[in-house]
Amino acid sequence: MKLKNANWLIKKKEGLYCIPGDFYIDPLYPVEKALITHAHTDHARPNNHFILGTKETIEIMKIRYAKSYCNNYQVVNYNSPLTINNIVITFIPAGHILGSSQILIEYNGYKFLISGDYKRVEDKTCKGYQNKKCDTFVTEATFGLPIFSHPSDKDEIKKLLESVNKNRQKPHLIGVYALGKCQRILSLLRDAGYDDTIYLHGALVKITDYYISQGIDIGKVKNTSDLNLSELKNQIILCPPSAIHDKWSRKFKNPIKGIVSGWMNIRQRIKQKNIQLPLIISDHADWNDILLTTKENNPDKVLVTHGREEALVFQLNKLGFEAKALNLLGYEDEYE
Repeated sequence: MKLKNANWLIKKKEGLYCIPGDFYIDPLYPVEKALITHAHTDHARPNNHFILGTKETIEIMKIRYAKSYCNNYQVVNYNSPLTINNIVITFIPAGHILGSSQILIEYNGYKFLISGDYKRVEDKTCKGYQNKKCDTFVTEATFGLPIFSHPSDKDEIKKLLESVNKNRQKPHLIGVYALGKCQRILSLLRDAGYDDTIYLHGALVKITDYYISQGIDIGKVKNTSDLNLSELKNQIILCPPSAIHDKWSRKFKNPIKGIVSGWMNIRQRIKQKNIQLPLIISDHADWNDILLTTKENNPDKVLVTHGREEALVFQLNKLGFEAKALNLLGYEDEYE
């Protein structure tokens, strides 16, 4: 007999907790057993005793956290259900970054889908998003406002290449998040026909090397330590957004500075960060894709988390869904 609700999945200070399964999803603090949607540090924290995740998620956690990534783990393949204490769990591609997953949790016929972070546009550096029918859908709302309608990522990359061609004596320092965004930008540049060596800040190298080891084609890259500053002209140099204005950036004379983020849609943020080349490329679903995803999943109930919750809850209620804010804390989205 199918349950009428999912009161067996509750919110605790550590995060979402499955009572009959005795596990957490993306816990904020170390726990005995955790299911990890993806390897961004706000979802995948160290020192859990036992974790379940995709091969890529677990291996990236190991790169980032070394021995403290967990005590024990189990690799879960996409779309291969496994059972824990009569709970059926399925990891489903989320399209967010390499290894990212939604987690479908089924108990006594009731299906609870936790999206983690997701996007629906094509990204050659990770498996594409897959929708799934469910009874309750937990959706992120990082860009859960009508003003967020992400442009074509290919068009944004054209802006970068046009600037490179126009400013042949100036290097381009482009701020990208180390995991996912960096590698996606490299892939998009190669697809756009840019074949020159692209230079990486040292903080981006380890994760990029891992992507290369997994067969992701990103062309020729080098550490900025290999860059001859006396020959510096119009190279593209990727770096963490925080490095754009720190001491490291001062060795580049008169650079054009850019940041790649969905937040570059907000003029105030561009001005605050003194950015000349804002590139609106996000690894999250925008307003329209969040609504489309919810409609396709067709849940009875929607829980909205880590983002612009109120506006999305209002719109979903207006569309006939029973929706409310989940109010999970601790998930960052500054450079998404």
